[in-house]
Amino acid sequence: MPVTAALPSAYADTVLARLPVVYGAAADPERAARMRAYMKDVAPFLGLTSPVRRDLSRTVLDGTPRPDETDLTALALRCWTLPEREYTYFAIDCLRRHVRALSSGFLPVARQLVTTVPWWDTVDHLAVHVVGGLVAADPKLTAAMDVWIEDDDLWVARTALLHQLRFKTATDTERLFAYCLRRAGHPDFFIRKAIGWALREYAKTDPDAVRSFVAAHRGVLAPLSAREALKNVGP
Repeated sequence: MPVTAALPSAYADTVLARLPVVYGAAADPERAARMRAYMKDVAPFLGLTSPVRRDLSRTVLDGTPRPDETDLTALALRCWTLPEREYTYFAIDCLRRHVRALSSGFLPVARQLVTTVPWWDTVDHLAVHVVGGLVAADPKLTAAMDVWIEDDDLWVARTALLHQLRFKTATDTERLFAYCLRRAGHPDFFIRKAIGWALREYAKTDPDAVRSFVAAHRGVLAPLSAREALKNVGP
């Protein structure tokens, strides 16, 4: 059952009273049109560059207390109801900053965010920095990732593929390789690219393991996935 955006939180009340005012005052309609086109019309934009948005966010958050999990849940869900994409970026920044305040119970909320108006710009940050953070803190959540990799929703499966992207030596290599093989035949670009990206990132930690994996499974991996995996380490 989806978590409601009406979850009570004084913190979210304060932030959401400020956020549209501060962000809206800096909107750049011409840039917004270009950003919307670049993102394939997935959502409208205000036209805020990342440096501008970060400066504005400091103004929005000035004087607010450190949020807890309830506050962060309420904030994220409310930001996701606002049309312009920069509001979801704001929420993701807050979740990343305070990921240690989130328990394993936040995972269903993360899945809800991943699957609501999904595109790579939100999904990838949620996968790597939020879901990955939750799994790192509670390894029992790997069981949920084993379910997510089988999901028919490509963004949920992509999240499972990417959640270990920053784990480095803590990467569960067996699980990473198994996930890549499980979805190797997926027809969608975003899954094939995610496989290559996950392998390429792990190659920074263990290039020989990635080379060996790709060599052993070239007949299964999509050319895009294999090419991306070996991009920085060679065959």
